[in-house]
Amino acid sequence: MRLWVSLYLLIWVGFLAFPLGTLPEPGPVLPYLHALVGLAVLLLAYQNARRLRATTVPGRVKRIARATFQLSILMAVLGVLLWLNVGAGLPLLWGRSVWDLLVFLHLANAVAIVTQAAAVAIAYDMWEDREFLEETRPGEVPDPERPSTSRPAGLPKAEGAGR
Repeated sequence: MRLWVSLYLLIWVGFLAFPLGTLPEPGPVLPYLHALVGLAVLLLAYQNARRLRATTVPGRVKRIARATFQLSILMAVLGVLLWLNVGAGLPLLWGRSVWDLLVFLHLANAVAIVTQAAAVAIAYDMWEDREFLEETRPGEVPDPERPSTSRPAGLPKAEGAGR
């Protein structure tokens, strides 16, 4: 799978976890599906961080991808604690339990993962297309460029091209 596809896929897989984890009556199958999607987030975040590390993309993008993977580990740990109902009987404040706090942290972490995954995907896309090299004047929002018929540097010619 191309790296940019994997980067954007993490956003959508992470987003898919939200409806699967927030339905009021999930039934017997959805919790398992939610856990499977969570595992996919963990694996994609790892793969993206590892593959970005092997590129010459700017360090900040690599660091955000690594942090996204680290957050996915925290997400998995919180998910297991929630699955085991840890803290369900331990009251905190205002009628809320430790389990409720874990749910909040799990949800906030999910938002952070999706947000950071989007930042990495966009930054990589812009770096790959060398968009950082072109500045615009303040107040200017240029129209998008038309797709080019030339291929990016480093890509081989398609079979039969130029004949």
